[in-house]
Amino acid sequence: MKILRHRLTLGTVAPIQFLDVTQPVRDWVAASGLRDGLLTLLSPHTTARININESEERLQRDMTGFLKRLAPRDGDWLHNLETVDDRDNAHAHLLGLFMASSETIPVADGALTLGGWQSIFFVELDGPRPARSLDLQLMGPA
Repeated sequence: MKILRHRLTLGTVAPIQFLDVTQPVRDWVAASGLRDGLLTLLSPHTTARININESEERLQRDMTGFLKRLAPRDGDWLHNLETVDDRDNAHAHLLGLFMASSETIPVADGALTLGGWQSIFFVELDGPRPARSLDLQLMGPA
C-alpha cells in the first residue's frame, strides 16, 4: 500500500465562496503515479468545507444566496459576543453543520471517478481569507 499526501494552498476573496478545485486535484492525482485507490480531501478549517456539486455560475450564486439566508452573518449569535480572532463568524460555523469537512473519491485508471457534472469545491464560509489549505491523501497499491 502506498500513501501520498499533498496540500493545496488557496486564497479566498468573498465572505462565502465556492472555489472549484477539481483541476488541481485531478492534476495531482494524475502526477502521483497511482492508478487505483482512494483519494480523501480534508479541509482543516472549521469555517471552510468540501463539497461535490455542479460547477455552473448561476447555481453557485444560488448556493451562496441560500447559505446567506440559512444563517445570516448579522444574526443574534452568542458566539459573536466574545470572538476568538475578532471575526463575527458564528454564521460560518453554523453553516458548516450542513457540509462535510472531507470527501473521499475513488481513483480508477489514474483518474477521479466523478460523474460528468460533478466538480470538487472548497467552500469558504468565513472569507475573505488570504491563506486556506486543502489536504489530499491518496492511498492505493504501489
